[in-house]
Amino acid sequence: MTYRNLLQFRKGYIDTMTLTTYIEQDSETGMYIGVIPGIPGAHSQAETREELTENMKEVLELCFEEQPELFIDIPQFIGTEEVELAA
Repeated sequence: MTYRNLLQFRKGYIDTMTLTTYIEQDSETGMYIGVIPGIPGAHSQAETREELTENMKEVLELCFEEQPELFIDIPQFIGTEEVELAA
């Protein structure tokens, strides 16, 4: 998001902002853990994916309220890659 887009979002000219959440599932507890790289404090956990989505929205709203400048030039999600290690 550019600074101009950030201003437009804050003033209500842009209705939505889409961010990519990285999600893992803890093998011991089964909890879903979400984090948005590039935004300090943007992480949460929940028992279901739906609950995690709602939690992440709340966290992002708080992060945006406290430090909107963090939302400028967020790293763009490119993809994932599997790395194989030999035994």
